[in-house]
Amino acid sequence: MTLEILTSEALMPLRHGFFTRRGGASSGVFQGLNCGPGSSDQAEIVAINRARVAQAMEVAPESLVTVHQVHSPEVVHIAGPVAEKPRADAMVTATPGIALAILTADCQPVLFADPVAQVIGAAHAGWRGALDGVLEATVAAMVELGADRENITAVIGPTISQSAYEVGPEFLDDFLAEDIRNTRFFAQGQGDRMMFDLPSYGLHRLRDAGVGHADWTRHCTYADPDRFFSYRRTTHAGEADYGRLISAIRL
Repeated sequence: MTLEILTSEALMPLRHGFFTRRGGASSGVFQGLNCGPGSSDQAEIVAINRARVAQAMEVAPESLVTVHQVHSPEVVHIAGPVAEKPRADAMVTATPGIALAILTADCQPVLFADPVAQVIGAAHAGWRGALDGVLEATVAAMVELGADRENITAVIGPTISQSAYEVGPEFLDDFLAEDIRNTRFFAQGQGDRMMFDLPSYGLHRLRDAGVGHADWTRHCTYADPDRFFSYRRTTHAGEADYGRLISAIRL
């Protein structure tokens, strides 16, 4: 099966893609394009999947750069292939031929580009990273490399949508402590449960950071098991592990 790659007109003509799970070599609960070395999938199969992504991005496998994601606001500057993955949740570069790639399974993969300055970025923005400022930190790091905030486009890829993201009252408290107006990203669920709108929150943070354009592809990872891995769906199904989707961009 060929790879399925979702793209955004807003990021054109830069080569980029939000890869679905279709077209990979993994089997079982990882069926398809599992690109997560942190999963319990066979390492050699994950390497095959990542090599297919590198080929689609037209870079060498070692030039498909990922980080050791830790749900932080940390951003690293990438100038070439890295021998050891830094602990961070976002990357920026102005180096042609390097593909910045993020792994997700419900969290937001966010790809950034300033095509005028030729600076790109990629961020892993779950609720914790977004709340702690990883999106703003990525924009600031791009500006350090010469980007102009008004020229930056940021696109959120497949992520969990509000209808599938049930949270407890303590979760809401964290967001209200940051800004009482964050209530707008929550809807009432059953009992004391709330439904959180992660992509709308991500768009809010991006727009407040001053980017020229921000949007979401409007794909829900939880709702489409044929195309996307989902940590939450796996948990609800009682499965032992889950695959990781990959999203990448290059100059």
